[in-house]
Amino acid sequence: MHGLSRGRRLAAVVALALGGVAVGLTEFVAMGLLPEIARGLLPEQYAHSSSGAVARAGWMITAYALGVVVGAPLIAALSARVPRKKLVLGLLVLFAVGTIASATAPTFGLVLVARFVAALPHGAYFGAAGLLAAALMGPGREARGFATVLSGLTAANVVGVPLITRLGQAAGWRIAYLVIAGVFLLTLLAVLAVVPEVAAAADGSPAAELRALRTSQVWLVAATGAVGFAGFFAVDSYIAPVTTDVAGLSAATVPWALVAVGLGMTVGNALGGWLADRDLRRSMIIGFVAMIASIAVFSLVASTRTGLFVGAFLVGATSLYLGPVLQARLITVAPGAQLMGAAVNQSAMNIANSLGAALGSVAIAAGLGYLAPARVGLALAVLGLVLAGVSLSADRRSREAEPVAVAH
Repeated sequence: MHGLSRGRRLAAVVALALGGVAVGLTEFVAMGLLPEIARGLLPEQYAHSSSGAVARAGWMITAYALGVVVGAPLIAALSARVPRKKLVLGLLVLFAVGTIASATAPTFGLVLVARFVAALPHGAYFGAAGLLAAALMGPGREARGFATVLSGLTAANVVGVPLITRLGQAAGWRIAYLVIAGVFLLTLLAVLAVVPEVAAAADGSPAAELRALRTSQVWLVAATGAVGFAGFFAVDSYIAPVTTDVAGLSAATVPWALVAVGLGMTVGNALGGWLADRDLRRSMIIGFVAMIASIAVFSLVASTRTGLFVGAFLVGATSLYLGPVLQARLITVAPGAQLMGAAVNQSAMNIANSLGAALGSVAIAAGLGYLAPARVGLALAVLGLVLAGVSLSADRRSREAEPVAVAH
């Protein structure tokens, strides 16, 4: 990256973060537009049972999550030798095509297929763009590079998702997705204009990337993220009924509760990237302890207006603090397969999304109340801390077992 001006580096990193905004929009806007999607794609079922149609439309979210889980390791393996900028551009094209297809597909089944396709580049994008940003920021700032790209995701949650949701409610959900496709195309032009060429890893190969999946630590760290981060999604997935039914606030307050979560995510993401570059192992333990504490606080104080907003902010902050930390940890345990390590983290996060929401739903269905998912999330976060400790302990034992070279 020698010879690049500071302004060019900044512009390149901002372009990559803009892609994070677009990814956040295409992933999360569906959650706010499910009634409109159900009414438009499933009119007969919606007329008979609106809740049943909305529940069925929720498969769009599941299809997207499944696409991330499948696409992240697959694309990482197949693109090991592709120059990073060319890879990012190709992924943005796939995002745009999948999102346009989502907006124009005539039937519910075809929309599900389009959402799956649109999700395939998700994990590989954060991996490739994060590695590019890390290269632009220089040695010792790898975690901050990933945090910068993830900051686009947090910005989407704070500003973009509420705005696009309002647009979709007013003009139709298909228009909302066409606008999101436009953001992907804008990102593609920005990356093309300002991001410099970065070669793939000299020793990169599909075989090397796939070998990472034979490493027990890769699976252990991925499980740590999938289980521990599910604690956040158990809380966040049911923030709306907690706001209205537990805290007794109006439905108009729900977006503001989500903004509180998003603002916390923004702060936590920046702090996690900064601290992970200084002491990754300590940052990982601190992150899980803080998440456990914040979810516990939320479950105790969310019944009041102030408690709800403070708790939502803390849960968002401590959870996304772990985003760049876990990303950096996975790359560390997969030294010959950085792209695979980065992509697997995104798969783990989407498994966490499904797991946290599903277990929270089970708790609510059992009649335990809308704060029950927070208690489920607390247990998941504790289990994440245990898995993190097992991973770090295994690392330490492995280093201690390495033979010490003796000088002759």
